[in-house]
Amino acid sequence: MQNVTLNTGAEMPILGFGVYQIPSQDTEQAVLHALRAGYRSLDTAAYGNEEAVGAAIRASGIDREEVFVTTKLWVQDPGEESNTLRAFEASLGRLGLDHVDLYLIHQPYGDYYSQWRAMQRIHAEGRARAIGVSNFPPDRLVDLITHSEITPAVNQIETHPFRQNHDYHRLMIELGVQIESWGPFAEGRNNLFTNPVLSRIAAAHDRTVGQVVLRWLTQRGVVVIPKSVRPERMAENFASQDFDLTEVEMTEIAGLDTGESQFFDHHDPQMVRRLGTHRVD
Repeated sequence: MQNVTLNTGAEMPILGFGVYQIPSQDTEQAVLHALRAGYRSLDTAAYGNEEAVGAAIRASGIDREEVFVTTKLWVQDPGEESNTLRAFEASLGRLGLDHVDLYLIHQPYGDYYSQWRAMQRIHAEGRARAIGVSNFPPDRLVDLITHSEITPAVNQIETHPFRQNHDYHRLMIELGVQIESWGPFAEGRNNLFTNPVLSRIAAAHDRTVGQVVLRWLTQRGVVVIPKSVRPERMAENFASQDFDLTEVEMTEIAGLDTGESQFFDHHDPQMVRRLGTHRVD
């Protein structure tokens, strides 16, 4: 599996496994299947299944240092000492780990400057090999970098054929920030799996549309974390890295970009209020 090198020097697999929306009672088994299929990067957050991810790592028998673990900090009340550090310790406890490989600010709301100062401390102590952000738009990312000691290693944002973020991706490369995709299949929205362009390219390579999408992303240098509870789909996704798309095919897929979210607008006042006031334990 190809790795990308983050700005801290940490090596991160370009293809990982996400557990968002997998019920907590199903997560341990799903992660075990993923690890057996060959995945060595796991993405979770404080949304109810960190315990299961940690349990699966232990049950797998795979050495901890072989697994790249990402978790995230949800929007906290202000105060880096009493909230961010406490939230990080809670995540470590649920995971049953003494460190994570990547710790992300989940949303660009609240007092994320004090959160970032606390995360810089966590990184300096070696308890997070890299720190980054998620869902940060360009202006907030640049401002955070401008006023911080450490540049985020990763920005995990909605990225798929209908929202490709080419310009933002180029900016992140200039800033030394690794782009990571969430929602690579747009959860099937906009008829992604029956799209004529993607279907034709898949047929030409004797592949599935899902494999074409994943290869299109990684061929652009985008880290991706597809999720599934089906072992056969996990294996299919994992097998997406042993072929290449042509320049013509990459250009054809580029033509699918709408520039619009298939989920929600992080600038929408109602969404900002909803995410910014929601609390997780």
